[in-house]
Amino acid sequence: MKAWTHFFRVVILKFAYPLLMFLGTFLKTKKTDFQAYIVTLNNLIVMRDNINVNKILVLLPHCIQNSKCDVRLTFDVFKCRRCGQCKIKDLIELTEKYGVSIAIATGGTIARKVVKEVKPDAIVAVACERDLSSGIVDTYPIPVLGILNERPFGPCIDTTVSLQKVEEALIWFINHQDRKH
Repeated sequence: MKAWTHFFRVVILKFAYPLLMFLGTFLKTKKTDFQAYIVTLNNLIVMRDNINVNKILVLLPHCIQNSKCDVRLTFDVFKCRRCGQCKIKDLIELTEKYGVSIAIATGGTIARKVVKEVKPDAIVAVACERDLSSGIVDTYPIPVLGILNERPFGPCIDTTVSLQKVEEALIWFINHQDRKH
């Protein structure tokens, strides 16, 4: 890791993030914007770094699964029937294509548990602004590329994500597997 990227990630995640969340308690309409800003800054800094990556984890929120599905995937994403009613099928296929790990978490505690068990070198995380920004802070110093989910039905139900953005993040990390410094 380059010294300057480490320094800027520390400043952003350990100082700017808490400050912005404090300001967000007074400027409630801006809090989500502050969280999205932290994700964007983090992504920019991570992508400026030289990272040794061997094991990548794609970490998804449970709300990306179709709410009408009777199969709960929280602990085993591969129980998915791959019916195509949500993006899980496509995301599993994407992770199989690139040979990376995939997991679904119901919240921060489970997400941290998954990260601790998988021990990834890098994470491609999908979530809302709040969960993504706090998750990036919680998993530091692991490099995370965060992708905001799309919420056509409101928060926490039947969300979706751009497969192209997930694949681009995976490709970026995979391209750094060959750059051992």
